[in-house]
Amino acid sequence: MLWGAVSADEINLPADPDALRALFADMQARIAASEQALEAERAAHEATRNAVKLTTLQIEKLKIQLSRLRRMKFGQSSERITEMADQLELTLEDLEAEHAHTACALGEPAATEERAPAARKPKRLPLPDHLPRDETVHVAPDVEGCSACGGAMGKLGEDVTEVLEYVPGRFRVVRHVRPKLACGRCDAISQAPAPSLPIPRGRAGPNLLAHVVVSKFADHLPLL
Repeated sequence: MLWGAVSADEINLPADPDALRALFADMQARIAASEQALEAERAAHEATRNAVKLTTLQIEKLKIQLSRLRRMKFGQSSERITEMADQLELTLEDLEAEHAHTACALGEPAATEERAPAARKPKRLPLPDHLPRDETVHVAPDVEGCSACGGAMGKLGEDVTEVLEYVPGRFRVVRHVRPKLACGRCDAISQAPAPSLPIPRGRAGPNLLAHVVVSKFADHLPLL
């Protein structure tokens, strides 16, 4: 019987005091049971919410570890690091799927929905064309002949790395050109190693970085 669906005048209360006390005790027991059920449901909901928060922290931690592994990929143990990164990426995908399912059950938006656009790497614009350029050619070690078979080497292409440098009073671009040579007899390819830069894969040369550091910490100029 739904007590809230009828008015107080329509409730037929027993005239016997013992029956009335028994009815009151039964109502109290039902209210206590309802409160316990609500409290249990509230505790379960809070536990699920805390689990979602913990999963979110684990996902962010795994993303940081995966990013570090990707940066460490170019080394002597690159194959092992690649395997670790791939396994970590699979674990991250499982966690994100579980997190999305749990968040959907709670009626909350899943934070992993933003992962796809966030994973896109920003496209780096080329250095301005109006800046003067100095070209440095790094000759391949086998330019005189193939070190594997002694055959003549033909040009296969070249890789160009542009670094922004600072000469007092002006900026210049240093183009590091590394011709790629291919042997006409075998499949050997020869190319000079990439130039060593202060920041790996960066655009700033050592003179520019020195100028920025001196201007900031010695001359106390703002970074514009």
